[in-house]
Amino acid sequence: MTDFTLHDETTVPEASKPLLEKSKAAFGMIPNLHAVMAESPQLLEAYQRVHELFQNSSFDKDELTVVWQTINVENTCSYCVPAHTAIAHSMKVDLEITDALRNQTPLPNARLETLRGFTLKIVRERGNLNEASVQAFLDAGFTRQNILDIILGYAQKVMSNYTNHLAKTPVDKPFQKFDWTSANNAA
Repeated sequence: MTDFTLHDETTVPEASKPLLEKSKAAFGMIPNLHAVMAESPQLLEAYQRVHELFQNSSFDKDELTVVWQTINVENTCSYCVPAHTAIAHSMKVDLEITDALRNQTPLPNARLETLRGFTLKIVRERGNLNEASVQAFLDAGFTRQNILDIILGYAQKVMSNYTNHLAKTPVDKPFQKFDWTSANNAA
């Protein structure tokens, strides 16, 4: 397989320089995912923007984490699961939530479990949900905006998960303590 470059300030395409600077300012480093994405300034810019939009969506920090990690685990992204575990810690998300998502065990409350289940349906059924599934989600207290915001989060995760699969992005040192292997791939 073709190796992807982990760009830094000296190798990055000119159009990606300000984007990597933005990443460094936000994270105190250039995450390897961003270093790979920098090969395509358009992808990195889109990823950064969609990330900001999703963080400012209708979801609170626990719900953001549920959507992100549900998709990361479903897509078996061995880069994003550790990275989003670190992000969840920095957001002060309860460890019980983070562990349940990583281990695919029950979440601590029915609302978050409903969100995980609906997110999985969107991913697995490629958005082709029946009316009963949508109505059950709405009846659980979620909104149509929440449905659309899950799609926004999924768009972000497609960019990162698929990039990481293709590039085999190495997990950054600060995230390595949250290493993860899919229960489906462990043997």
